[in-house]
This record gives sequence, structure tokens and C-alpha cells, in this order.
Amino acid sequence: MPLNPVIPTEITVHLGAPQSSAENVTVPFVEYIKNVASSEIYPTWPENALRANIYAIITFALNRIYTEWYKSQGYDFDITNSTQFDQAFVKDRTVFENISQIVDEIFNSYVVEQGSIQPFFTQFCNGTTSQCAGLSQWGTVNLANEGRTPYEILQNYYGDDINIIMNAPVQNVMESYPGRPLKIGDSGNDVQIIQTQLNSISKNYPAIEYISMPRGVFDIRTQNAVKKFQEIFFLPVTGEVDKATWYKIKRYFTGVRRLTELNSIGITVEEAALPYESELKLGDSGGSVTALQYYLNVIAYFNGNINSMPIDSVFGEQTKNSVTSFQQYFSLPITGVVDRNTWNKITEVYANIVDNLPEGYAGVKAEVYPGYVLSEGMRGENVRNLQTYLSRIADSIPQIPKITPDGIFGPNTANAVREFQRIYGLPVTGNVGPATWFNIANEYDAIVT
Repeated sequence: MPLNPVIPTEITVHLGAPQSSAENVTVPFVEYIKNVASSEIYPTWPENALRANIYAIITFALNRIYTEWYKSQGYDFDITNSTQFDQAFVKDRTVFENISQIVDEIFNSYVVEQGSIQPFFTQFCNGTTSQCAGLSQWGTVNLANEGRTPYEILQNYYGDDINIIMNAPVQNVMESYPGRPLKIGDSGNDVQIIQTQLNSISKNYPAIEYISMPRGVFDIRTQNAVKKFQEIFFLPVTGEVDKATWYKIKRYFTGVRRLTELNSIGITVEEAALPYESELKLGDSGGSVTALQYYLNVIAYFNGNINSMPIDSVFGEQTKNSVTSFQQYFSLPITGVVDRNTWNKITEVYANIVDNLPEGYAGVKAEVYPGYVLSEGMRGENVRNLQTYLSRIADSIPQIPKITPDGIFGPNTANAVREFQRIYGLPVTGNVGPATWFNIANEYDAIVT
């Protein structure tokens, strides 16, 4: 599920209480809302009451999907039709025409608290046989008859500090788990999400190390935080975020932020900001494009079916052609756009090449990028290689601190990396991803040739 909410094309409903063996049905989201609204409220009510209730119904369902409330507990559905837990849904029922028309108009709108981006937990009850702290369905009728607008009706129950988001994007929503365990050296938006959520959980569980300045790189501090989380919550202590750990983190993040409660703490726009582009396409530029070009060129060297291109950090026609040739060869949708699935496949193929490189690859002096981000606290031969390259470059560029290759990525190595990044116009992070490695390797090769 994207961190910024979208309207799903479909929703899977469990026709019973969560633990029951009832049937699951998957229906278009808009049809689900029509069904629930026709089951929960009366078509004869004033239109403003109908609209207020439908906003609440839409937002409640989106909150369940956004928090992956049931999937984070191991279930294979998004919501139930049990009014004890969720909202009414009757399979194959007839929907009311006026309700259907309203839903068609506003199905991609939902309620948020001001300053937050997640769908608000719009709890509601009928207001007669059941009472709750949220919206009273029958109460909305009286308010509508008083001339209140749908927004004013919602404010009456959920407070003045709410907004209605209009025309949200509609798209297929996949489960949030990235499909493979996250581990040290990984980078990307999935890592950033885990870091943000662990930091929030750490406020309630201070034994979990706070990850200062999370930037989407799975470093030693992130690994330590994951290990402590796993230890506290009785998971295998591996330091890797597998599916069980991913959803346990998400579940406790939802809990400490009270995202499924009326008194939600909420998620701000700043917290939802992600450091990496969700997709790369024609016209894009920057370090992510450099990494893409580098990976594809290495793959193309070993696979003649993939087109190579200059590494110029600009996603032009040659890069697009390389992407489409890769997608075609690996039976992916041929779009020329690098989405999550294409990027995951590129990194998978690249990692397999790195693991099986022949001796004397391409006759270059520097090794190829190892396939994971090097950061402070790491050790090993790849760190030693990095230090060797930087040390030799420092002989020619005195601004770069001279370091001793010892295979330990300590503060001195991080400082040398940062200075190199400053000089070469790269993002100054002290971490070595594919763009930084490519530039260091190029400079080293030019010196030793």
C-alpha cells in the first residue's frame, strides 16, 4: 500500500467475523461502497445526510485498507461484513439508484484530519439501537433537516479540524510488503518506511534504537533497531525484515499512532515523504537514473539482448530502449517505465551477475558495484576495495582525506566518501550507493590506467 493514500480498484470482503471460515469476495471498490451504503442507510433520507454517511463509509473502508488492519494480522482480506467489527455488506444485493449516483460522484473522496494524510477512522453507528463516540446515522438526518451541509455534519461528529480530500487517484493496490526480506545494504522507499515506523514505535518502546536521520538506507543502526523489535515481539532475531516482521512493525505502528481510533495521532505530509522516486521514466534525471543506467549496462555486458547506453544521469530515449529491451527479455509489461516490479527484477538480475562474475571482468581496474549500499559500521572486502580506491584518488586530490584500507567502514572512511561526493556534485550522505561507486570507480580507473 502506498504511503500516500489512493483509492483501490478492488476490495476483498470476508463474509463473516474475522476468525470465521466464511467466504471471501473481491469486488470493485465503488460497487462495495454502493452495497454498504444501501445496506447501512435509507435512500429516503435527505441528500446531505446520505452524502455525509457515504463519506464516512468510504473513509472507514480506506482506513482498513491503508493500515492493512487485517492483513497485518495474517488474514487474506481487507475488511469484513460483520457490523461488530466493520460495516454491512450483503453479497449480490440490489443497490438504490440515488445512492448509486452519489457514490459514482464522490467514491474517490475521503475524510482526513487537518495536518494528516491517512484516511480518518470514521467510526459510526445507527444512533438508536447502538451508540458510539463517532457518527450517528440517524442523527445525520436531523442535522440535514436543519440545513447542515455534508461537511458540517461530519464536523459535528469528528471535530472542526477535518478536511475532505477530493479526486484521489485510483489504482491497483498491492500489499505493502516488498516481496523479499530487507537487509543491511538495501536502500529505497521500503527501507525508509520501516525506519519511519520503527522510530515512531521506539517512542513507546525506548529499548528500540532511534534511527537518526533515516534516509532509506538499511544501515547498522537500522539492523540494530530491527533486531531489538524482533526480540521484544518474539520474532526470530535475524536483523532482516521478512514478511512477518514487516507486518508486525506495521501493526504496532498503527497501534502507537492510533490510526484506527477516533483520537488518531496521524501521519503528516513530511513523514509520508519518500526519498526515492516511485518510478523512473523518460525525462527524469539524477542519481536514481545513474544507478539504473549503471545496473542495465552491467547486465547488457553479459546479455546481448539488453541494450546499453551512456551513463549520463538522464533518462533519455537510449535509456528507455534499454528498459524496454530488459522488460521484453524478462517477460515484464513493456512500458519503458521503471516501476517497482521492473526495478526489483533489475536488481535481482544484477545481484545474480555480481555473485557469479568471471575473473577479470571487462578488464577494468575497479570492481563492479557490489549490489548493496555501503555505510558506516560495515566490514568486509567490498569496504576494503572502496578504501583502496579512495586512498589512491586522495593521492591526486588532496582535499579527500587519506585513509588506510582495513575493511572497516568507520568515521574516517565516511568523511572521505562525503568529501568525494562534495567534489563530484553527488548527494553528500557518506553512504556509497551505485552512483557514488560508479564515480569513484571511474576516477580510480583513470588514475591507474
